[in-house]
Amino acid sequence: MEVVEERSNLADVHHIVLVLSGKGGVGKSTISTELALALRHAGKKVGILDVDLCGPSIPRMLNAQNKDVHQCDAGWVPVFVDQEKTISLMSIGFLLENSDDAVVWRGPKKNALIKQFVCDVAWGELDFLIVDTPPGTSDEHISVVENLRQYNPDGAILVTTPQAVSVGDVRRELTFCKKTGLHILGIIENMSGFICPHCTECANIFSKGGGEELAKQAGVPFLGSVPLDPRLAQSLEEGKDFLSTFPQSAAFEAIQHIAEQILNNSAVNV
Repeated sequence: MEVVEERSNLADVHHIVLVLSGKGGVGKSTISTELALALRHAGKKVGILDVDLCGPSIPRMLNAQNKDVHQCDAGWVPVFVDQEKTISLMSIGFLLENSDDAVVWRGPKKNALIKQFVCDVAWGELDFLIVDTPPGTSDEHISVVENLRQYNPDGAILVTTPQAVSVGDVRRELTFCKKTGLHILGIIENMSGFICPHCTECANIFSKGGGEELAKQAGVPFLGSVPLDPRLAQSLEEGKDFLSTFPQSAAFEAIQHIAEQILNNSAVNV
């Protein structure tokens, strides 16, 4: 009797990119969300896998927090955040009865859900799957990397802020990537200066250049600096598309530049 091999739910996902940070509060989920939107504007079909189990913020950032996950023969159907179905999202936020519920789980239960997210979500055909991870280098990260390894992810983007404390934590994230064999696509320095929305002057509130200097020391690409912009924060709070609303902002230019580099890298890795 012939055995029919089961087709993977990631078989039609062309590129997988992980977004990592050494510590919380550096804007990792912001980068994941805006990168997905930038790739969508470039004509790509994008999925976001939110494996930040204790802090699932991306559903709110994409104004999808009140939507439900459904089942199909292949597993879970991700939530589509637009009518054209160009961005799909899977997050534990959709599985909680109340958005204020805390996820108080030990490692094995978290790892089991991460494996289910990787294997049992019916993404369909995607140009990019962006995996938003929790901060640090914990059990969840090892589980994500191990479960994705067979699908040959393109690599990881590391997000930092300019301060020495944050840069030091990302240095440990670099070590994690090297130990697990995860290719590093580059480093992004987020919150790099504050752009006044009235006069467009830039003030370096958290200093500047730490992420770029770290990239030079580590010999990895520096993808760019994204400045603080109150309009970006407000857009995320309201679940609106910052890139289509404020195309003249410096943050727009920075995010577009980062997306172009990811696209160029994916063209090389076809």
